[in-house]
Amino acid sequence: MSKDTMQHLTDRILFGAAYYYEYQPTRGLAEDMRLMAEAGFSVIRVGESVWSTWEPENGRFDLDWLQPVLDAAHEHGIRVILGTPTYAVPLWLARLYPEVNVQRRSGQPMGWGARQEIDYSHPAFLFHAERVIRRIVARYAEHPAVIGYQVDNEPGNEIFANPQVFQRFVDWLRTRYGSVESLNAEWGLTYWSHRLSTWADLWTPDGNAQPQYSLAWRTFQAELTTTFITWQADIVREYARDDQFVTTCISYERKTVSDELLTVGLDITAGNPYYRMQDKLALPSAEPYDQHWTTTGTWALYATADRMYGSKQAPFLVTETDAQAIGFPWSNEPGYDGQWRQVAWALVSRGATMIEYWHWHTLHAGTETYWGGVLPHSLKPGRVYAQIAALGAEFAAAGDRVTELTPDSDVAILFSNPSKWALEGYPNLSDAGAPERRSFQTVFDAFARGAFDAGLQANTVHPSQLAAVDPAEFARTRPVLVAAAFTIATDDDLRWLEAYAAAGGHLVVGIRTGYEDHEARARVERKPAFLAEAAGVFYDEFSNLEKPLPVREGADAAAHGFSLAPGSTAALWADGVVAGDADVLVSYEHPHFGRFPAVTTRRHGAGRVTYVGTVPDLPLATALMDWAARVGAGESGGWRPTAPSQTVTGATNRAGERIRFVHNWAWEESVFELPAAVTDVVDGTAFAAGDTVTLGAWDVRVFAEGTPGRE
Repeated sequence: MSKDTMQHLTDRILFGAAYYYEYQPTRGLAEDMRLMAEAGFSVIRVGESVWSTWEPENGRFDLDWLQPVLDAAHEHGIRVILGTPTYAVPLWLARLYPEVNVQRRSGQPMGWGARQEIDYSHPAFLFHAERVIRRIVARYAEHPAVIGYQVDNEPGNEIFANPQVFQRFVDWLRTRYGSVESLNAEWGLTYWSHRLSTWADLWTPDGNAQPQYSLAWRTFQAELTTTFITWQADIVREYARDDQFVTTCISYERKTVSDELLTVGLDITAGNPYYRMQDKLALPSAEPYDQHWTTTGTWALYATADRMYGSKQAPFLVTETDAQAIGFPWSNEPGYDGQWRQVAWALVSRGATMIEYWHWHTLHAGTETYWGGVLPHSLKPGRVYAQIAALGAEFAAAGDRVTELTPDSDVAILFSNPSKWALEGYPNLSDAGAPERRSFQTVFDAFARGAFDAGLQANTVHPSQLAAVDPAEFARTRPVLVAAAFTIATDDDLRWLEAYAAAGGHLVVGIRTGYEDHEARARVERKPAFLAEAAGVFYDEFSNLEKPLPVREGADAAAHGFSLAPGSTAALWADGVVAGDADVLVSYEHPHFGRFPAVTTRRHGAGRVTYVGTVPDLPLATALMDWAARVGAGESGGWRPTAPSQTVTGATNRAGERIRFVHNWAWEESVFELPAAVTDVVDGTAFAAGDTVTLGAWDVRVFAEGTPGRE
């Protein structure tokens, strides 16, 4: 991004909502803008959902309806992100080109009446999409209110089984493998007589049962999504000014999104963190995992933010998040007083430089009638508006001290989209006897939640990002790295992990890491492949666990300063680990599984490899992550929670200031003793080291280390 573009993102937190003037039953533009300005709004998002308004009939455009909205926004000092409307097609296009309708299975169209029903790789769709994109962006690119563009909206919702997509897949395979003989060998198609004699022999994905095919199909689908978004971004840049950015908004649970690749062609990451409110944000919490497109638990809110930062390893925009109830008519959980403020500051603490709500006014018709906005159905400001307006005043007061933050990271956790896809198709974990399609996320979440409960701050990283950096340099800046369920890995990926530990990093290896290669083929090496010697362990067998197994401290735990919380268990899975020269930290208490260590550790070069042969429950994961961070990085200088209801996070701003965020996620107040002299970034109050601050119900304080003012 240019310096001019960056200025939009760094002078203060962008704060606002999606605004749909065209949806409103009454036209209260002037009143809306007045209320937005009074609430401290500095940005709105417009235009991305209404292709049929932009182009009511094929080739007949109505582009002027948005002009009054942009003019009014500019008059009130509110910036605008302009969306392209390609995720919700007009029905005239559906009628003219029925073949663009998504087929979820061969020959079975999805039908119309929702959104994202289109095969966006189809030439007919792309023709019309390009035409409307060019018309809209050319019309408004020079408007002074427009600071950026959102292309499409939450892409990657469907896997396309359309005939033309399948033919493109065959071409993709031909380019990738060169010949059917090569494909036969790489995919092991001798099995069950699946050898191909010609490319025409390739079967459609509907009845496929071969893991290698499944992984290639998902990889190809993600490439379609990345190609489509990059194509749109390139069109928009033909018209965009140098001071305008291009992004898309990501829903991270979408089926065909590889976020670290999708964002390469974009100027900044943007995402939509939706979360359960009210008591689902309370701490302490030991609720079971329940994660979908909405998340449950404060830990999951932070994990989502860390994933957004991790897409580009850079600050990000929040394009949608909860205003009131988010979900269907039977799911109404508007926040308690203070929770909007808490969540917004939590997202900022992990790198958000924009907070934008879904949405300004609650809809009066349509599927999302009860997805509550900042204004209720009456369109009159109430409690939610007041809560959000108070937050807007805080962002204005904090100014640029809290923008473009680089969040602290005590531990890096590897997220592999190919491993996620592979374990969706062929899960290793069981859910009461049924396949657990979120097997990768379940393992990832165990460590992410454990780090959170240990009071640590996490950073999500991707294999391609690791490959681009020197392992020794990464070990210096990220002293603890968790690689769990990283089953789709190349030889070089695994060699990089070994080199990271040898260079001084503390590598925590979890189940299935190093088990399969990039084609989802089980490796011939002893597991974990390329890491067994460094870890000092190997295993040949593994077992699902019908119920959690109790665990105890191993023979070498005390020597390493490791201790378990009472009631810790191993869940879902147990590797039959054979310890060579590794030390045993945790053992199972079971007549059979007791022969295998659950957790081991071993020095390797200048660093360490710890092997976790199970899915740790929350107490076990918390103990492991706390110990790993202490061994790898030392103490935190006192900036750790001092009450079970607290979170304490830190970041560095562009001026080099250390910014600290102290939250209290409970009805009961809590007290925090400041380990350093600080200044409140909102009201300017100065505190000395050792002073205490009292946090009320659902409260947060934001501090800059040092005395008031900056040089």
